[in-house]
Amino acid sequence: MSGISNSNELEFAVFCIENIANAMDTAPEKVYDALEKSGLLSGYIAANYDILHTQSKEYITDDIIRVMREKGVGV
Repeated sequence: MSGISNSNELEFAVFCIENIANAMDTAPEKVYDALEKSGLLSGYIAANYDILHTQSKEYITDDIIRVMREKGVGV
């Protein structure tokens, strides 16, 4: 995973991917591919780890899905 600089960010990225996959009723692999190819994995999730990881699961999931939609990232 590009842009991931430590184990906390890695665990958080996996947490995000799994929760987005559940919310979108799709495979985590598809979510990972979409986030990686779009640059959102490193450019949004890892880059905003310090802020995002303090929020609720629902907020994090909804926020990332909102950003994905704004950027036209589909799974």
